[in-house]
Amino acid sequence: MERGKMAEAESLETAAEHERILREIESTDTACIGPTLRSVYDGEEHGRFMEKLETRIRNHDREIEKMCNFHYQGFVDSITELLKVRGEAQKLKNQVTDTNRKLQHEGKELVIAMEELKQCRLQQRNISATVDKLMLCLPVLEMYSKLRDQMKTKRHYPALKTLEHLEHTYLPQAQQQRNLDNIIFQQPRIGSKRKPKKDAYTIFDTEIGSTSPKSEQDSGILDVEDEEDDEEVPGAQDLVDFSPVYRCLHIYSVLGARETFENYYRKQRRKQARLVLQPPSNMHETLDGYRKYFNQIVGFFVVEDHILHTTQGLVNRAYIDELWEMALSKTIAALRTHSSYCSDPNLVLDLKNLIVLFADTLQVYGFPVNQLFDMLLEIRDQYSETLLKKWSGIFRNILDSDNYSPIPVTSEEIYKKVVGQFPFQDTELEKQPFPKKFPFSEFVPKVYNQIKEFIYACLKFSEDLHLSSTEVDDMIRKSTNLLLTRTLSSSLQNVIKRKNIGLTELVQIIINTTHLEKSCKYLEEFITNITNVLPETVHTTKLYGTTTFKDARHAAEEEIYTNLNQKIDQFLQLADYDWMTGDLGNKASDYLVDLIAFLRNTFAVFTHLPGKVAQTACMSACKHLATSLMQLLLEAEVRQLTLGALQQFNLDVRECEQFARSGPVPGFQEDTLQLAFIDLRQLLDLFLQWDWSTYLADYGQPTCKYLRVNPVTALTLLEKMKDTSRKNNMFAQFRKNERDKQKLIDTVAKQLRGLISSHHS
Repeated sequence: MERGKMAEAESLETAAEHERILREIESTDTACIGPTLRSVYDGEEHGRFMEKLETRIRNHDREIEKMCNFHYQGFVDSITELLKVRGEAQKLKNQVTDTNRKLQHEGKELVIAMEELKQCRLQQRNISATVDKLMLCLPVLEMYSKLRDQMKTKRHYPALKTLEHLEHTYLPQAQQQRNLDNIIFQQPRIGSKRKPKKDAYTIFDTEIGSTSPKSEQDSGILDVEDEEDDEEVPGAQDLVDFSPVYRCLHIYSVLGARETFENYYRKQRRKQARLVLQPPSNMHETLDGYRKYFNQIVGFFVVEDHILHTTQGLVNRAYIDELWEMALSKTIAALRTHSSYCSDPNLVLDLKNLIVLFADTLQVYGFPVNQLFDMLLEIRDQYSETLLKKWSGIFRNILDSDNYSPIPVTSEEIYKKVVGQFPFQDTELEKQPFPKKFPFSEFVPKVYNQIKEFIYACLKFSEDLHLSSTEVDDMIRKSTNLLLTRTLSSSLQNVIKRKNIGLTELVQIIINTTHLEKSCKYLEEFITNITNVLPETVHTTKLYGTTTFKDARHAAEEEIYTNLNQKIDQFLQLADYDWMTGDLGNKASDYLVDLIAFLRNTFAVFTHLPGKVAQTACMSACKHLATSLMQLLLEAEVRQLTLGALQQFNLDVRECEQFARSGPVPGFQEDTLQLAFIDLRQLLDLFLQWDWSTYLADYGQPTCKYLRVNPVTALTLLEKMKDTSRKNNMFAQFRKNERDKQKLIDTVAKQLRGLISSHHS
């Protein structure tokens, strides 16, 4: 399937290229159509291009036919008029033909004479120019002849002096004239490549049998055609003086010790290579450190490549390949070490660009660089880590600076700006008049855009790495998944777990993460548009943003439940019951009234929460309140309590039940929310109604009126009332009704113990 898609892509690219060539043929001036036709014949799809051309011709023929049909009547009228003047035109043509014949006959001899004169003048000018050039070259040729005579007589030292004199005195005179000729005669050539210039030592080396590139051997010193444009970058031969190497090679060759010099040269260059390949200790601190390091290595091997092509055997390909293998291993090791210290993603990206330029440069000279591109894939992982650290700070700043309030909109311009930053559609909100509010706060569009910026940053590293679209797509998706599941998730969790986080902020976080979760499909489309790899493609990595935002939302929900319970506990700490009171209360406690008011206001805000978060939070709060009230009633510190205290406590529980019946959050069925207080209600009814006979008789039956009252709980509370009866009534033993009540309490307590023991047995 992958090959098919690649073939299809290549076919589309070929068709697009053919279409571009056809447009150039149709629009280009005929004088400049040569390069366009050359690209046609150089292409591999010549047959398909001809088919495209035939199709284009047929289309134009049809258009011409349509045009002719449209202007047919005018054409007929024009023909009629032409027929009228045809006779006169024929007469005029005959007259012009006769006149031309006479003129040609009479001027034939004059034309021949002019042509001969032109040819003579051209020959004269060429001879004069040749004489001038020979006169300029004569001192050089005479000096060169003298040099050859000295070589034949083995007078090497005078030969070297002559050679030096020739190089520094006569050749610059010749070079000046050569440059002047270039300015006057040479025409600029598109795409010309610079060829190494031959200095005197290269010519001398050729005489003793050294091998130079064919282009240099076939050209002379004054060959104008070998000169490059002034804008071309100077080559190694322009920047480095190779004459000492050539001179030493010649001397050792003449003395019969060429091999000695070759061994010496290679040994010294190996030592120099090790020095060049030793990176400075602080190379990782700046880009210039890496640039200088790469320049040293490139310069070394460019010099060796030049020596390879301008000498015979001083160095060979095997020697250079050996040096390159050593350099490659040391360079990769140094880059791995120093790049690991980089914490700035921009520096890592610049380093990657330098490595690509370094590899491409050496590849032009024939050095294998695949290992460098493999190492770039390792640096890519480090680049991703530095990006994650950078974006961790970005997300932290966004979340810390957010006001966690819906974005207010006062005009159409602001509305369009927000919608342009974040993909949001709501027809109901669009219909509302200004001012209005988006449901999410500012961190939603900011986080969304920063995710896109992260994707762009990932894409920058994949440029020039010769990766396929699928590989780029996979790299971006994996890095983005790490951003979502690790960096952004951690930032959201830290905000949710902050000590000073409030319920309003938590509610807004839930709303925000819901909208961010919905935007994940747009991030998928964003990556697809960048890489042109469809998400249905086999092995395409999926984004985990949905999971990230769901987890953050669930954590915020749990934090809401915890926060609500903590608020309830803070109100309960204000409870100040007089457990020994004998007065019967007539209203709920102040602390509980304030607590219920707080819960009503809180759940009014919760109506904007998605799903059943509001219902779950309300039920959780009611259960926690009921449990806390039960613990408050049964705690060990309350050793005594009166019936009046129970009456006051009952008023507070009734206030809670009234709150549950009022439906603070829509969505509950019937008395579902009241069931949170059922344990308290049955326990209080049992004691306030003193309905022990019913409880003891129906205990254990499914239809028991006090099914939710545990005998252990009832006994604990009864013991508190029993102690109170004894200690607060010093003459109770002398009063018959008090004695009867005490006996009844003792009897009920005894029966409760029996129920407990039988239940445990």
